[in-house]
Amino acid sequence: MKRIIIAGASSRSGKTTITCALLSTLRRRGLKVIAYKTGPDYIDTEYLRLSGKCEAYNLDTWLMSETRTLELFAETSLGHDIAIIEGAMGLYDGGANSTARIAKLLDAPVLLVINARSMGESAAAVALGFREYGDVNIAGVILNFTGSEYHEEIISSALEEKGMKFLGALRRDDGFAIPERHLGLLQARENEGFDIERLAEQFEASVDVDEVLRIAENVSKLRPCGMVTPFRKYAVKVGVARDEAFSFIYPESLGVLERMGAEIIPFSPLNDESLPDADGYIFCGGYPEIFAEGLSTNAPMLASVRNCKKPILAECGGMMYLCRSLKDNDGRKFDMAGVIPFESYMAGRAVMGYMTGVALRDNIICRKGESVRGHEYHYSRVEPEISGEDCAFELTRRNTGARHYGGFARGNILASYLHINFFGNENLAENFLSMLTSSKV
Repeated sequence: MKRIIIAGASSRSGKTTITCALLSTLRRRGLKVIAYKTGPDYIDTEYLRLSGKCEAYNLDTWLMSETRTLELFAETSLGHDIAIIEGAMGLYDGGANSTARIAKLLDAPVLLVINARSMGESAAAVALGFREYGDVNIAGVILNFTGSEYHEEIISSALEEKGMKFLGALRRDDGFAIPERHLGLLQARENEGFDIERLAEQFEASVDVDEVLRIAENVSKLRPCGMVTPFRKYAVKVGVARDEAFSFIYPESLGVLERMGAEIIPFSPLNDESLPDADGYIFCGGYPEIFAEGLSTNAPMLASVRNCKKPILAECGGMMYLCRSLKDNDGRKFDMAGVIPFESYMAGRAVMGYMTGVALRDNIICRKGESVRGHEYHYSRVEPEISGEDCAFELTRRNTGARHYGGFARGNILASYLHINFFGNENLAENFLSMLTSSKV
């Protein structure tokens, strides 16, 4: 499988812009592309899907094992001409789940993206340091945010003098900027100014795309790994919230549910008047605080959710929607579904990181004492703090070992800030679908 990783020297190097440009360029050339993002990220993958007109998956050796990560790559890349993988943060950031580790796992060459703004030959020193630091195959360098042809020549000459391949540069252009908000980039579906066709044209004219393809072809065969065998077991329907407010869910996670026999029925808490006919529901994460007014004024949907007696799994933004109310970034308070006895509010400080949760009681995805791996990334809080007999998990942060309690589990409801991925954790999916089957009787 032709494959290549777009990695950055740091965050905000412009990896997403470069990856989108490459995906669109290759698609315009008639290649069937497939996209990936390393680590836990929902927003960047939206841009990759839009640019390549393809699916985009997450490669994450914390949420799934290395073996399962390889299996996911093998299964999803089959039948495509080339796989483009966008890294996270800087190349070597992230410890055991860094982009460098994914590059070695996939034996994939790396294109290093450097933000060259306010840098001259120092950009070449940065690239050289990255090459010498680890054993990753840095096959070429792309500069971003350059100011002029002279600026590019200074850096490209220094790179080539040190034996590093210069592939091209993108000039500073505010039209290519992707705005940010508190959880990362503005969602692709909201970014009306994102002109992927113009970006691809500029990329094609500024970067040696033919050399990029030659680099992607110069890869070894991956070590053999088992393909995921399709199977069907549970004949159930799962309603999944999917709209502007709720979009943070892994496609491979839904794929596990489908292979187990579930029919996925998307619905919109913003625009639909009631829950679809299903045996259970998933309210995934997203930006309910941005769309709080619209969610609050959709009274028929709120009533439908409030009266639902079927199993509901809610993650992060989905949990905020199930609360009695939501207070947005401007302090405005909006009524929500009132399924769980809490108020959510924006706190102004992020909670983020990988977490291991140990279930404090039986819930709809696991038994008491069982462990669940996931990640949290949120600026909101709920009050009062979740505690007592309804608390779902004792959570341990991976990088610090700090512990706290979180999540709400009562009857047919499991709501928490924890994002999970069923791929590689099929037991959780099976428990959930088994609960849905039982609730049908």
